[in-house]
Amino acid sequence: MAFQIPEGLHPDLNPLAWLIGTWRGKGHGEYPGIENFQFAQEVTFSHDGRPFLTYFSRSWIIDDNSEIIKTAASETGFWRVKPNNTLEVLIAHSTGIAEGWVGRFDGPKIQLAMDHAYSAPSAKSMEGGQRLYGLVEGELFYAYDMAYNGNKLQAHIWSTLPRVQA
Repeated sequence: MAFQIPEGLHPDLNPLAWLIGTWRGKGHGEYPGIENFQFAQEVTFSHDGRPFLTYFSRSWIIDDNSEIIKTAASETGFWRVKPNNTLEVLIAHSTGIAEGWVGRFDGPKIQLAMDHAYSAPSAKSMEGGQRLYGLVEGELFYAYDMAYNGNKLQAHIWSTLPRVQA
């Protein structure tokens, strides 16, 4: 199936048009103080004609049979393309953390580094992070390294998400 630029897409977003749609799959996670886990994840990128993408991700902890054990993380935000293949990304989490990210894209490869984080008074402290997104064999690959709650920057979650056909 040939890829087409979505109708009404702001021209600034053409380099990220490949992201638009819903992606759903499974991933793995680990972090100090958290036992290794598997999760199901759904990520949606959309647009309304203005020069940003809207982003929504939700996930569920699953067992070895892919049965949902419990609801996990959810986050929402906005992705803005800037000159010289630069991205500015804002993400807010259901846990009371909001983050600003800056990064670059090179075709279907996106690398982001956390620029700033805000934690609500009742939330744990987010000290840093890196995100990688890429189109690998037609699927969205995602990896997130974080420095959280006093731990150094290290791998946390990674997933591979096939595109959901509309």
